[in-house]
Amino acid sequence: MNRENLLPKEKNDIHGLKQSNIQSFCELQSEQLTNCYPILVARIFYYDCFAKKHQEVLKYAENQSPLSFRALTYLRSESWLVDFYPVGQIYEIPLKDLDLFSYICFTGYRNQKPEYIQILAAQPLAKNVQEYIKKSAMLLSNYAEIYLDYARQKSEIRLLEQVLHRVGHQLRSHLSLIGLYANNLCFSLKESQEYEQATIIRESIQDIDTNLTELINCGQAEKLRVAPQDLRNLVGESIKTLQPLLNQKQIKISIPETSTTLLIDSLQIKQVFNNIFSNAVYFSPEFSTISCSWQIFQTEVLIKISDQGQGLSPEDMQKIFTPFYTRRSGGTGLGLTIAKKIILDHHGNLWAQSVLEGGAQFNIILPRTKNI
Repeated sequence: MNRENLLPKEKNDIHGLKQSNIQSFCELQSEQLTNCYPILVARIFYYDCFAKKHQEVLKYAENQSPLSFRALTYLRSESWLVDFYPVGQIYEIPLKDLDLFSYICFTGYRNQKPEYIQILAAQPLAKNVQEYIKKSAMLLSNYAEIYLDYARQKSEIRLLEQVLHRVGHQLRSHLSLIGLYANNLCFSLKESQEYEQATIIRESIQDIDTNLTELINCGQAEKLRVAPQDLRNLVGESIKTLQPLLNQKQIKISIPETSTTLLIDSLQIKQVFNNIFSNAVYFSPEFSTISCSWQIFQTEVLIKISDQGQGLSPEDMQKIFTPFYTRRSGGTGLGLTIAKKIILDHHGNLWAQSVLEGGAQFNIILPRTKNI
């Protein structure tokens, strides 16, 4: 049997998943299994992280009569399950009052309950059929992990959206007041030499308000202004804005000569680079070097930004992307939270680690193809 037929027709990655996909995937798996003689019944017990409970998919082979209510109740009671077996191995487990051969292959354990594929057959299963069941269980286990990762990211995005909207509302209230005073200042200084400076203040406030709106909308994929962008140019623009700080501490930032094109929202991704580079400069000692490199793959790029500072503590590793957590004097604790949010919105990933030589490293994965 062609193994590719076991894959769902929907796109098999976390960005193509829907709440119903795990059930559809299990139904497809059970249908494929009951097509293998002598399997008569395939029962898959799995965890649905959206429903937050375990679910069952039950499939009968063609022309196979359904199990009786009593037999189903017995199977679902799991009273026959006398031990917790290793994942990925198949075991024959006798069932009372059922004149069928019973096999089970565990796919995982969640919330202190097992997940498994249970097979009822008319005769003992041949080795090749058993191997097929084990491969199906492994495929299901991998898909469940992807599905859980997707659910975790969705939950993380919702939390970050709430933080951004709350902070955005507070900042906009202050900006409105400052903007009002800036307009009054421009009006009163119309004939003065300071009029130009007052105008710059007013226009800067308008730019900040526009950028704030863009950041608040970063949780809404339909508002991402995705277009092809040159990675090296974008990093260069971020470095340029930090040049006064770099000159002050005599710090250099090294970047590769090569580049690639990314399908991203340039304003938001530039904000990510600004936040990470700004932190790296702050925690780097004088006369040190910040390294920025990237590895280009077929559909994505891995970007690494590392400094020679004091590195990350265990507490940092646990809380570094948590809203309002910061080790910077006067910091808001939102820069890396926003950066993580933006990267997740772009269907990428962002994580931090300490490096053996000392210092911190931030790793970014961004897509090179359109999946937003």
